[in-house]
Amino acid sequence: MAGFGRERSIVISRLSSCPSFFMHAIRSLLHRGGYRVVGTAARMLSSSTGAAAPGSGVTKKITPSTSLDGLDKNVWVEFTALAAQTKAVNLGQGFPDFSPPRSLLDALAEVNTRSIAHQYTRSQGHPKLVKALAKLYGTLMCREIDPLKEVIITHGAYTALSHATRAFLNPGDEVVVLEPFFDCYAPMAKIVHANVRYVPLRPRGAHPVSSADYVLDPQELRAAFSDKTKIIIINNPNNPLGKVYRREELEQIASLCKEFDVLCISDEVYEWLVYDGLEHIRMATLPGMWERTLTIGSAGKTFSATGWKTGWVLGPERLITPLQWVNAASGYTMITPLQEALSKAFDVEIGKLGKPDCYFAELPRLLHRKRDEVLTVLREVGFNPIVPEGGYFVLADVSNFNMEFDNKEEAYDFQFVKWMTKTKGVAAIPPTAFYSQEHSHLSGKLVRFCFCKDDSTLQAAYKRLREWAQEKR
Repeated sequence: MAGFGRERSIVISRLSSCPSFFMHAIRSLLHRGGYRVVGTAARMLSSSTGAAAPGSGVTKKITPSTSLDGLDKNVWVEFTALAAQTKAVNLGQGFPDFSPPRSLLDALAEVNTRSIAHQYTRSQGHPKLVKALAKLYGTLMCREIDPLKEVIITHGAYTALSHATRAFLNPGDEVVVLEPFFDCYAPMAKIVHANVRYVPLRPRGAHPVSSADYVLDPQELRAAFSDKTKIIIINNPNNPLGKVYRREELEQIASLCKEFDVLCISDEVYEWLVYDGLEHIRMATLPGMWERTLTIGSAGKTFSATGWKTGWVLGPERLITPLQWVNAASGYTMITPLQEALSKAFDVEIGKLGKPDCYFAELPRLLHRKRDEVLTVLREVGFNPIVPEGGYFVLADVSNFNMEFDNKEEAYDFQFVKWMTKTKGVAAIPPTAFYSQEHSHLSGKLVRFCFCKDDSTLQAAYKRLREWAQEKR
């Protein structure tokens, strides 16, 4: 603060670098009056505090909803930008950088020539695509699925999750979220003013070697349920851990859902990516669970085409109908040519279901190999990886590097990943982002690497990691 006659001033040169607690303090001072803002951030700060910029006509009434509190930071934005700035090999964000299967590319090329495919389609999902999905999942779930009433297409699985929380949650309802969790689960519940109860998967023993070593505590899980519980969200296989839930674990969750009359949102986008001969068990196939489960899938994960941003939800009509209402009132309809192409690609792959050349079998074989290669190199360099049984990612302990950082306000894994990205040229993601504050200690000194990358990308990362290992010798 500086004195200008009898007027007190606050000088700020870079508003974007201020931590949130400092911003709140400044706003409080300004609201009490007696200060003027000086510096390059004056106009921004005046707007953010409700003080109108000259001639803007904006008042303190026009401010963001309080439901957005805490959403100003995003791990993907921060670390993707850092990887790009440092020209690091990006093993952070989970997207394949190899081509989707021929069945999908050929279908898109064919659809592109048909004019009608570029116009609006049915709001709840393109008829051909919902029929293809009903046929596929009807086979997988051993039940008849009505394509027009029990399937809905969304703008990616992300939006499917958003639709589900908006359709069923009221203020004060409670949502059970199993940790580690994909970082959008909790914000989607909080944005509709629901309360989140976190239940972590805890490691059996001090040094877990496999994602199977992470389990739920039955008593802790049960304690999270009450008459206020409306929804539980489960991710199987789990991101970032790679855990594949066993039947008895799913039955435990299902039993509580039925006892407390709870809706299960089962995020199964990695359903095909299961390794080591394990079986992916769909929650909706357990006794009594079809009636209370919304199963979410993703074209991005199924066909290695994350940029298509097309997802779906399956469930009984009484659960799908509210999602259709939400969809009609928000995005209304999805991209027609992509849905048409997906329907054709599904038709091709459904015809090969159960055969080695089906993409749903080829992709896990490919990623199984890549997973094992990454595990080998990480161990060679000095990491202690936790073997994932499914998904795109591997968590690795970095304790052997004995790195210490001065910033006690920022999580260790955030600092390690930033240091590794800047100095070693390999980008990753800090797993603390997948935990609530109360359980963030469970991420320990882990970092998350993505192995769903082209061999050339992985080889570039291996080269930099091995050079790092040479430096240590």
